[in-house]
Amino acid sequence: MDIAMKAVPGYVNAKPGIQVGTKMEGPIVRQANGRIALDMQGVSFLQQLGVTWVMISDQQVPEHTAACYREIRDALAEHGLKIYRLANNQLHNMPAVTLGLENRDEMIERYLQYIEDLGAAGICYATYAHMGNGIWRGCQRRPVRGGATAGGLDLQAPNNARIFGSFDWPLSHGKVYSEEELWENYAYFIRQVVPVAEQAGVFIGIHPDDPPVYTMAGVPRCIFGTFEGYKRALEIAGSPNIGVCLCVGCWLEGGEAMGCSPEDFIRYLGDRNKLFKVHVRNVTAPLSAPGGFNETFPDAGYYNLVNVLAALDEIGFDGAIMNDHLIDMVGGHYTCEAYFTAYLKGAVDAVQNHRRSLQI
Repeated sequence: MDIAMKAVPGYVNAKPGIQVGTKMEGPIVRQANGRIALDMQGVSFLQQLGVTWVMISDQQVPEHTAACYREIRDALAEHGLKIYRLANNQLHNMPAVTLGLENRDEMIERYLQYIEDLGAAGICYATYAHMGNGIWRGCQRRPVRGGATAGGLDLQAPNNARIFGSFDWPLSHGKVYSEEELWENYAYFIRQVVPVAEQAGVFIGIHPDDPPVYTMAGVPRCIFGTFEGYKRALEIAGSPNIGVCLCVGCWLEGGEAMGCSPEDFIRYLGDRNKLFKVHVRNVTAPLSAPGGFNETFPDAGYYNLVNVLAALDEIGFDGAIMNDHLIDMVGGHYTCEAYFTAYLKGAVDAVQNHRRSLQI
């Protein structure tokens, strides 16, 4: 019997507790007959992993409309799969909104339409990021265990920003922004989003800045870059539909400068029903360490991720967790996806079995 999900109302789970999800692989195309077709190798891979909840990337979506979202949802359902999140990268992180640029009202209108379309398609969750100049990584991926390579960043050598285009250092947008400007821009945005999200039945998890804490190329990371920033931002939103997509990797990049441990943040959010989704990733060191950080295997970083999963189990989290920022491994993408998903499933089982043993 389906169980109503607490983390994201509107979703249902087949079993209680933490849900391990992952990304859908392969193209989703509209055929000549007008029907949506999935990549069946990608479908089989998800079924073999034993996951139910999947994340759909922007590149896979033929059209960003409610009708298309429903078609993708229905096509996946035929194979026992459910959409947790369907991305629109143009609206995932909008510098125009964060920095108050001249086209911000246009971008906000597009974002509101996206939220309405998700709700109309029965997709109850969206991840949002509020960084003014994107995710920063060094130009070259660096070696980790066994010759695998992964991204990293050294603040002494900030080579480029990726995902939302390359920005110039030292000022990505030609000026130094104040924290007050960013807070005003956030409030202007979120107060328009709240009534639309509530009406649509969509829960928006806001992702930490990557990297957090430190000003990057003239843009402070003061809102979603520390515990105190998150507290203030959630209070400004003042809505049950605005919460957190916790990226553990970002939190570890910030280290002690975040203001609390990942476990304490999880407990804080759990007490307030504000944790909607979790990305699980490990890094070799905080960004403040000499040489910065490197992303790495989940069991090879400076933090014990099992403690994070135990905190999720402690608060009764029943939303999706997933791997994040995969590493280049022998065998390619499927190898890495399988390794990371198996790690999460095994660790979650271990945490849950330990809790049950204490209750006997």
